[in-house]
Amino acid sequence: MLPTNRYLVAAALCCIIAALAHLGCIVFGGDWYRFFGAGEQMALLAEQGNPHPTIVTSVMVTVLLIWALFALSGAGVIRRLPLLRTVLCVISAIFLLRGLAFIAIMPLFPDNSLSFWLVSSAICLVIGLLYATGTVQTWRQLRPA
Repeated sequence: MLPTNRYLVAAALCCIIAALAHLGCIVFGGDWYRFFGAGEQMALLAEQGNPHPTIVTSVMVTVLLIWALFALSGAGVIRRLPLLRTVLCVISAIFLLRGLAFIAIMPLFPDNSLSFWLVSSAICLVIGLLYATGTVQTWRQLRPA
């Protein structure tokens, strides 16, 4: 087992918190979608009982929880998962890209508020830096057996 890496543990906790916030949107509906800036259309669809917001948000919850497992694996908290180094690099890149490239992505989601983009991008950037820092620190220990 690897020594515990606090950056990857923090990244995992961030992903778990984000997953819980997304789960809250599913459970509590339109007001939560609005509060987190997901856009009026998502909020209205949720209030109308349309399955689309639940499906999209459930996928996000699942992805975030899987990513948390990979961070915990890289940190040495749980057993080693397959393709660990590769997956941690991909997760780091996705979070960093999402955090830095939000201006290019904004037009694709016009219903999302500016505050949503600023806050979520900052959060993604921080999580990406946690993943990247933790991955770099544990790189040698993470090499395939």
